[in-house]
Amino acid sequence: MSAPERPLRIGVMGGTFDPIHHGHLVAASEVQNVFGLDEVLFVPTWAQPYKRDRRVSPAEHRYLMTVIATASNPRFTVSRVDIDRGGTTYTIDTLHDIGAEYPGAELYFITGADALAQILTWKDSREIFDLAHLVGVTRPGHVLTGSGVPRDRISLVEVPAMAISSTDCRQRVSRGEPVWYLVPDGVVQYIRKYGLYRMALRSSSTTSMTARVAREQSLRKENDGEH
Repeated sequence: MSAPERPLRIGVMGGTFDPIHHGHLVAASEVQNVFGLDEVLFVPTWAQPYKRDRRVSPAEHRYLMTVIATASNPRFTVSRVDIDRGGTTYTIDTLHDIGAEYPGAELYFITGADALAQILTWKDSREIFDLAHLVGVTRPGHVLTGSGVPRDRISLVEVPAMAISSTDCRQRVSRGEPVWYLVPDGVVQYIRKYGLYRMALRSSSTTSMTARVAREQSLRKENDGEH
């Protein structure tokens, strides 16, 4: 009598991916290996609730960069569920939608270990634990903090220390510095083709110029008033 087939194990890695970099890919690969995941879904967000104050690249650019970055790994797939839903992206909605696409599958939500410490502040956080096992990727030696977190629904996975962040990648591009080997080659070429992240530098320069002109006009008005 053959053993019953186990449920599919699906990793869910949500993020802005602005841009996606090798740190994301290494983390997903490590979690896939540790838990024997059949597939890892990368889910670019539409608008994250804690990043509303930051300008984010258009969703289609972020989606396509993620597709390019993951194309060479047969266990990596990119999902549009958050982008197509629109509005503010909440993890609970992502998991509901993925669960509907993969009925009966075991979901593993992959995020940074630092984010797990704040998970009880997430929308419908208690239900999240019912829908997925949470995996926090971290550097060696990290200890999970936060009271009230169900430890049996959370795992930490140590990944090679890679000091790469999307913020740093954007800033390097805006300064005209290379991002080769920080992000996949195809993503480097995509960023260059569409001129992504250079707007930040131009916006900063424009803002500085506008402020300087405003100050000069103000000084002229003050001087005119004194005469």
